[in-house]
Amino acid sequence: MKHATKVLALMLAIILGLSLVACGSGSSAPAAGGGGDGVGDGDGGKLVVWALADDMKQFGERYHELTGVEVEVVVIAPADYPTKLQTAIRGNDSTVDIIMGEPQMLDEMYDYGAFADLDALGAGDYADKITDYVWELGKDDSGVQRAISYQVTPAGLYYRRDIAETVFGTSDPVEIGKLFSDYDTILETAQTLKDAGYRCFASDAEMDYFSRDEAWVIDGALNVSQGRKDYMDMVVKLYQGDLTAYCSSWSTPWYQAMGGPVPILSSDDNVWSEDFEKEHADDEKVEVFSFALPTWGTLTLRDHVGELSGKWGVCAGPHAGFGGGSFLGISELSKQKDLAWDFIKFCTLNEETADWWIEASEGDVVSLISAQEKHKDDENPVYGNQKLYAFWSEQAQYIDSSTVTRYDTAIGEAWGNAITKIKQGEATREEAINEFLDKVQSTYPDLTIDREAVLS
Repeated sequence: MKHATKVLALMLAIILGLSLVACGSGSSAPAAGGGGDGVGDGDGGKLVVWALADDMKQFGERYHELTGVEVEVVVIAPADYPTKLQTAIRGNDSTVDIIMGEPQMLDEMYDYGAFADLDALGAGDYADKITDYVWELGKDDSGVQRAISYQVTPAGLYYRRDIAETVFGTSDPVEIGKLFSDYDTILETAQTLKDAGYRCFASDAEMDYFSRDEAWVIDGALNVSQGRKDYMDMVVKLYQGDLTAYCSSWSTPWYQAMGGPVPILSSDDNVWSEDFEKEHADDEKVEVFSFALPTWGTLTLRDHVGELSGKWGVCAGPHAGFGGGSFLGISELSKQKDLAWDFIKFCTLNEETADWWIEASEGDVVSLISAQEKHKDDENPVYGNQKLYAFWSEQAQYIDSSTVTRYDTAIGEAWGNAITKIKQGEATREEAINEFLDKVQSTYPDLTIDREAVLS
């Protein structure tokens, strides 16, 4: 961002801070949220936030700077968060004001009454200001708004522009996107890259973000779509055809593949140990063409591409995919709902906050539509000066929030385990799917399962 932007933001913050002081004194804090309306009717001095990531600490500090309201942010590991929150709600803990949830957590949180009714505080007035799928995910089954996210997280294919020019004669995102238009085409693309001395992916799990084409459960019945089965078959072929570098996702070699050549591993030798580099120092090396990640992947690659900065691009995948996203709501037990609502508006509906966060996060993609429009021509130098905000905003329009269910984590993990057993030859396709169905039935005995349809 330009220096002038920073100076302007600082001036606005100073002016706003002075105006807030002029508004009066006392225990009630002045409003900073979207629309400039509403202040808490509690003690006005402090908000407590239970968060899933450190992002909220920055938002809390910013809000404190502008309003004087102290914001205590407690970051809880995602694995521990659901149990800790449910215990607090059932124990009538009123000390927490703002709570957070990831998409797959929300339905259960709605069920046990964790989130307060945001419509009662005027949320409906802002429905057209937030990207549609984000707004819809924040509603419970009755259509009541319970949570809002400050982010959109559509997925894309991050690819090497230099390799694209060498192998395919173009690095244009639209043209490269055609090489990932469906699973059969992806396999052809992967083979072409292997024949040219590269690997399409570091890991065979790269396309997982695009595999959620339909919900796992529809009307009380397990739904294994044809798209899920096609995804399974593609992963098996990628693995058994040596079309990846066998770098497990999130492993050290997976990250290293973002910045240059890595040893050509094998399905039996892909674990990074202390002696790994020494053991593989003389091995043949390979460069990886692409990674599939949501919007936050722009930051992941930025931190690992090294000298390849500027040689990357981003294109669309075979389906509208997404992953992650932090949704903010008010604890039903909070005694400061008005002030808590002001903080949520500040984080999600305030354009000045969005401008600040885009710069502070160095590229996070906000859900506020006016900010997306404002930044649509921003160029990202790591990705060949591609206008990524425009790209991500478009991809977010295709996301179907109805594909997200409370069953995603458990059923998704069981399906992944089935794929692993098939690709590694530990089970036939039929055996692995039957085991998957047994697992789902034992986990969710009330679900209707048509075993014959799934196996077909």
